[in-house]
Amino acid sequence: MTTKKTVTERLYDDYAQSFTVSDLLFEVRTEHQHLEIYETPALGRVMLLDGVVQTTEKDEFIYHEMMVHVPLFAHPNPKRVLIIGGGDGGIIREVMRHKNIEHVTQVEIDQSVIDMCKQYFPNHSAGAYDDPRANIVIADGKDFVANCTETFDVIISDSTDPIGPGEVLFTSDFYADEKKCLNPGGIMVAQNGVPFFQGDEITNTYTRLSKLYREASFYVAPVPTYTCGFMTLAWATDDEVLRQQSVDTIAERYEAAGFATRYYNPEIHCAAFALPNYIRELMK
Repeated sequence: MTTKKTVTERLYDDYAQSFTVSDLLFEVRTEHQHLEIYETPALGRVMLLDGVVQTTEKDEFIYHEMMVHVPLFAHPNPKRVLIIGGGDGGIIREVMRHKNIEHVTQVEIDQSVIDMCKQYFPNHSAGAYDDPRANIVIADGKDFVANCTETFDVIISDSTDPIGPGEVLFTSDFYADEKKCLNPGGIMVAQNGVPFFQGDEITNTYTRLSKLYREASFYVAPVPTYTCGFMTLAWATDDEVLRQQSVDTIAERYEAAGFATRYYNPEIHCAAFALPNYIRELMK
């Protein structure tokens, strides 16, 4: 009997998920992190950074669609977008589907992540890096926003968890510098962990963002490989109307955009802001 090779994610000390792998496609220790790409029967290709699942071919569409389309359809007229992180290419792919977007700056700390994902996850970026609207900057996201003189309508922070290189992207200083890069009425969204096991992230982020914005909140999406329930996505803006728009308003913009999505739709957009009580408790 052949023993199947498995890989176990090590995000938590006392809980883990494992998956069968058929091949190790790539592995490297870069200046910033340990990157691995596996072929798996259940999830397609899977990328891990420092032993933590970052993206899979099977379910990436849920995360990337919700990170992008919620703020871009909530904003009445977005033209300029800043992406922090997102080296796998899924975020910029979804942003570029919006033809009204005129300019996108993406700041990624590690060029090798972009290069490897172009090679091993070509459908994640799907040619978006070649779009003439794209400006790719290889730099630390914290340093970039601290020194940035440009402004944007939407900022999407697609960072790793607040450990290692991603830790600085969850600090009060980073959020304050980030806000300086937002145009009036702009929206900032950010990956914010799985609150069932990472509740401190919700509390810390809410405390920090609520001091900077008229409205700080979260919306949710169920991403299977970000295990243990809903993933929360931080939401911050000074325009309190943007979170509470009707399904009809969002549907009008969605229909006008003229592209199909696999998870996102106007009804899910509005429903995603309805938070379970255990998440609301973490915001007190």
